[in-house]
Amino acid sequence: MSVTPTVQDRPELRKVIQEMIDSGFTGVHLRVNDHRGEWVATAGVAERGESAPPPVDGHLRVGSVTKPFTATAVLRLVAEGGVGLDDSVAGHLPELGLDPRITVRMLLQHTSGVFNFTGEYLEDGTVVPGIPWQGREWVDNRFRTYLPEELVRLALSHPARFEPGTDWSYSNTNYVLARLLIERLTGRSLAEEMQRLVLGPLGLSHTLVPDTRTEVPAPHAHAYYRYEEDGELKTVDVTRQNPSWISTGGDMISTTRDLHTFVSALMGGRLLPAPLLAEMCEPHPKAGYGLGVFVQPGPGGEGTVITHNGGIAGHAALLYSTPDGSTTLTAALNYVDDAGLSLAVPFQRATQRLVEEVFGNGRAEA
Repeated sequence: MSVTPTVQDRPELRKVIQEMIDSGFTGVHLRVNDHRGEWVATAGVAERGESAPPPVDGHLRVGSVTKPFTATAVLRLVAEGGVGLDDSVAGHLPELGLDPRITVRMLLQHTSGVFNFTGEYLEDGTVVPGIPWQGREWVDNRFRTYLPEELVRLALSHPARFEPGTDWSYSNTNYVLARLLIERLTGRSLAEEMQRLVLGPLGLSHTLVPDTRTEVPAPHAHAYYRYEEDGELKTVDVTRQNPSWISTGGDMISTTRDLHTFVSALMGGRLLPAPLLAEMCEPHPKAGYGLGVFVQPGPGGEGTVITHNGGIAGHAALLYSTPDGSTTLTAALNYVDDAGLSLAVPFQRATQRLVEEVFGNGRAEA
């Protein structure tokens, strides 16, 4: 295990990330910023069969951590007066045939009712498939290009989950619609607007919107996917892929350092006016979801933690912060993914323990 020297070591955190490796993760890179200063450590390896640890400040696909970035970009446009949170989305994107009751706020909070293009797991246990994103079919087609409009139209070909604004259901489609909205409002690409609104002001030079580009910039750890073919398990390096299949639902690339800079600045009030930041952090009663972030009770029910984690085919990112941005936990994980999500339980256990260690004992602020 590699640890960056600090005034105080964190043996309890080192133990947790080593246990993650022992449970099956290929590599873990953890960054904590709090009243003790900055603490950085890695465990495991960057690539299967090799001995080098995951790189400090290595790039990774951050999955659904893309959503807080996208929500922030939309809210910055709201602050500029380009759109209102309660505007009808159909008024800006009339060609899609959206329910006119769906508002910008509903997209960011997952209350639109629009079907999730990656598939839905219904309350009765029924699975309604969307685009292929698992198994050999995805592996064989992981360099295919999907247009954002294609993903939205696939979603809209399915019945809505509920009437707009009457319930909550996590849907990647909401954030692809947010991308199309940003591009329609500004006449520029999402990548250009993300640079203008979020990345540029914070100097996040290692965070990018890849669109259809298949490479992860060096240095990076490797991501893997395991699937069954003719009764035999095969493991493939899927670090290179065309992320347009998930689009703004989870395509961005970043580093733990940039994620820390982003969330500490966002929660510290450097990106949004106070009223909009307050709206972002106002949780929906069903799921504790604000506008692009989860708002959760701190360990033991004390204080509040703002978070949004993400995973995409062998890469995962953790993003946690106190409401004022003074304490943050960001992490990069690389692992062997599979259709059975076999590391889901160790992932949940480990993240819970990390949050308890970093935000417990009164460190999560009210």
